[in-house]
Amino acid sequence: MSAITSKIFNAAYAKDKFENFLFIVPAVLIFSIFYIYPFFDIFNLSLHEWNGIDLSREFVGLQNFQELIHDKVWWMSLWHAAFITIIALTLQNALAFALALACDREIRMKRFYMVVFFIPPVLSEVVVGLIWQWILNAGMQNGEHIGLLNYWLAKSGLPQLVHNWLSDPATALPCIAIVHSWKGFGWGFIMLLAGLRIIDRELYEAAKVDGAGSLSIFKNVTLPMMVPVIFVVVVLTILGSMQVFVLILSMVGHGLVYHTEVPVTRILVSMSETNRFGYACAQGVTFGVILVMVSVVLKQISNRMKQE
Repeated sequence: MSAITSKIFNAAYAKDKFENFLFIVPAVLIFSIFYIYPFFDIFNLSLHEWNGIDLSREFVGLQNFQELIHDKVWWMSLWHAAFITIIALTLQNALAFALALACDREIRMKRFYMVVFFIPPVLSEVVVGLIWQWILNAGMQNGEHIGLLNYWLAKSGLPQLVHNWLSDPATALPCIAIVHSWKGFGWGFIMLLAGLRIIDRELYEAAKVDGAGSLSIFKNVTLPMMVPVIFVVVVLTILGSMQVFVLILSMVGHGLVYHTEVPVTRILVSMSETNRFGYACAQGVTFGVILVMVSVVLKQISNRMKQE
């Protein structure tokens, strides 16, 4: 009897396991078709020299990667992406956290602020880029500045501050970084606000009973409870900022200059202007490996913080 029961149990377990497997098959197929296969195909292309048109490809091995090591423009584009990421991690997330803390309290028109703060992220990057291109425009028409910022500076009696914001190497990248942070802070705001909402209010009440002040409560209650959410926001900020390019294309235009290049735009230039698809794939593989390494390092840091 026990043997029959065991067989029935094993059959039922196998059936449940097979049914559970069927649920994940569509996701596995989609992931394999659109992620795993393209990655291996791109890596295969990175080992060839190909103009994107001819059916024949010239196998060059690791030559594209060797050339990439000595490509100063490529490494400078990585630094530009890192600069934008640093600004986003500090300015964008600090602003998002501050606004989340403000909206977590009982303030007037809180729901209105929540909606307004989330408007920039849902706007198209092309639209945002074109609007800010107009704001920062340094052109003149009929003796008047076209750009809103320069027009306002001139009319406010500050003509010495009028500047060609998107063409000057000293200001172009910071302007792009600030616009990117302005557009993206809403995502961090929503996630951080959600994290603040799930903190048990009794912890705050207990801390106040013990005589803790606002700064002490923030340091010993809010921050430790928010570490997992902050980690997710930091990871998404890094991955999103490192891959920014639509905003740059919209603000600077197709005539990209050296001081606004980022990895994705370099890949586009390699494909569209030089027709070196193999080299572009080598850039893409290298950039993907860098992002994976950054994610792994951040994951290790998060695990250590949780253990402590």
